[in-house]
Amino acid sequence: MSKIGDYFASQCGNPHGVVGKIMTWAMNRANRVLYHGIVHELQVSEKTNILDVGFGNGYLEKLIYQKSKCFITGIDISPDMVKKATDANQKYVDSGRMKFQLGDCCDLRFKDNSYDVVTTMNTIYFWSDTAKGMSEIFRVLKPGGVFMNAVISKEKLDKFFYTKNGFKKFTKQEYIETGKKAGFRRIRVKILGNQYGLLIIYIK
Repeated sequence: MSKIGDYFASQCGNPHGVVGKIMTWAMNRANRVLYHGIVHELQVSEKTNILDVGFGNGYLEKLIYQKSKCFITGIDISPDMVKKATDANQKYVDSGRMKFQLGDCCDLRFKDNSYDVVTTMNTIYFWSDTAKGMSEIFRVLKPGGVFMNAVISKEKLDKFFYTKNGFKKFTKQEYIETGKKAGFRRIRVKILGNQYGLLIIYIK
C-alpha cells in the first residue's frame, strides 16, 4: 500500500502521463470548493496580471477568465501539464491573454513587482523550499498585490492514505507565520467547504 500511496503522491506533485491526466481531472472534481474559493475572492479586471503556480490541466485559468478577461501566466513543473493546459485553453492562448510554461515557484524567472495577483492550489506541500517559494512570490508581486494559496486542511490531508509520504503539511498558524517571514503585511484565512480546505490570502 505504501508504494501505491507514494505513486499517487508523486502524481499529485508532478502529474504526468495518462495517470497524471486522470489525477488532475479527479482533483478538479474533488477540489471544486478550493477553485471557487479563489475565484470568489478575486478582484480582477481586464488589466489584471495574474501568475498561477502549478496550474495542472488549466482548469483554474478557465474559471478566472470567465470572471474577467485578464492576463494569466501559468507555470508548472510538468511538461505534460503545460501541453494539456495549453490545449484546453487554446483560444485564450491564441488571444495573447493566457500563457502556460515550465517553471518552479522557488526560482521564478520574472522581474520584481510584475504581478497584481499570484494564485496556487494544492502545490505548497511539494515545494522544494517553502520559505524560498514564499519569498519569490512576494518578490514578483506588485506593492499591494495579493497571493491566494488554496489548500486542503492538515486535518483532512492526514486522513488520506497517499499523503503519508511526499507531502509537507502545515497548520493554519504555520501558513500565517511563513507568510509573515516572507514579508507579507496582512494575512487572512478563510475556511472553505465545512473545514475541508483553507484559502490563505496574503497581501504585500
